[in-house]
Amino acid sequence: MADKLKLAVFKFASCDGCQLSLLCCEEELLAVADAVEIAYFLEARTATSPGPYDIGLVEGSITTPHDARRIREVRAQCKLLVAIGACATAGGIQSLRNWAEIGELTATTYANPQSIETLASSTPIADHVTVDFELRGCPISKRQLLETLATLVRGGRPRTSDASVCLECKARGVACVAVADGLPCLGPVTQAGCGAVCPAYGRGCFGCYGPQQRANLASLTGFYRDRGATSQELVRLTRSFNGYAPEFRAASEALEAAMQPPSCNPAVERLAAT
Repeated sequence: MADKLKLAVFKFASCDGCQLSLLCCEEELLAVADAVEIAYFLEARTATSPGPYDIGLVEGSITTPHDARRIREVRAQCKLLVAIGACATAGGIQSLRNWAEIGELTATTYANPQSIETLASSTPIADHVTVDFELRGCPISKRQLLETLATLVRGGRPRTSDASVCLECKARGVACVAVADGLPCLGPVTQAGCGAVCPAYGRGCFGCYGPQQRANLASLTGFYRDRGATSQELVRLTRSFNGYAPEFRAASEALEAAMQPPSCNPAVERLAAT
């Protein structure tokens, strides 16, 4: 046991889906257990071992002052820190609150909003501490997770594909839903990893693996708008599980700004005031 690397799995604001991806590895998880000591993983076992840990997997976004303090403690305990899933890498679906006023939101949602201690935004782990590697997805791919753990155990540097979902569509022989069916699809600007699940079932990709490197959202959303998609539809498309990722956020905010009447444009209002 002393020669094994110590693995810890931590949860922040999330649905637990990425941790379940690890548990769903089933037989493969036994091989992981042979290679590492699972020292802290409350989703799987109540017994824990104290840090420091060689590898830390972190699911979830930072949404409260307690989270912000605790993630720094986790970082100090882990030699390598891996953020797993859309919540940990981009703020998750709960980052939709970032476009709302938090006081109004809590007053609408909770009977006693004064008892809620929360931050104004939901943010990824890398906004608070140094992250050594990120695994995207909602949820993450168990294949990518196992490959990452195996590489880390061997002392290597993990890698993920920098291709887009379009490549996975071609590999599966899936017809392009944007061309064949006229559906807005984020596949051309979304990092591969899901296996093109949504297009394979006749619907457009909604970016659950986050933006691909050098993703040109302005061009793609303009293409769909020229073919009949409304700005409102495209805002909903780009503002999903990875909506607060910088590329998707910029695209949705640009689309939203274009929907506002001229009088709502701050620059126009400042000009009128002079």
